[in-house]
This record gives sequence, C-alpha cells and structure tokens, in this order.
Amino acid sequence: MMEYKGYAAGPIVFDPEENTFSGIVTGLKDVVHFEGATAKELARAFRASIDSYLKCCEETGQEPDRPFNG
Repeated sequence: MMEYKGYAAGPIVFDPEENTFSGIVTGLKDVVHFEGATAKELARAFRASIDSYLKCCEETGQEPDRPFNG
C-alpha cells in the first residue's frame, strides 16, 4: 500500500492498452487520481497528486478532505 502525508492509495489498476498503472486516493469525498508507466512514476505521481490537491485546497480556502478512519 502506498501512503503519503496520511493519505493512502486504493487498488492499483493496470491498463494493458495504455501500458499504465493508475489509482485513486482512498477515503476522500474528492477524487484524486494518479497514474504512471512504471512503479517509480506511479509513486511519484501519487505524491504529486496529493501535494497538488493540498495546494489547491489552500489556494481556494477549502478544507482538504482527510481519509476516513475506522
């Protein structure tokens, strides 16, 4: 499982036609998607998507969703 800044990735899906891996950040109302062609690219895209999401929330004054805790 990939985790970053308290956020986690959901199931990772491989698209053989596009030759890419993709996933979403789990436990949020907002949809945060990421993808990459390699494991390194996927991990980098995961971290970048969370950083981008948090920056967007800060710039718009929106409180970011936090992952649900059981």
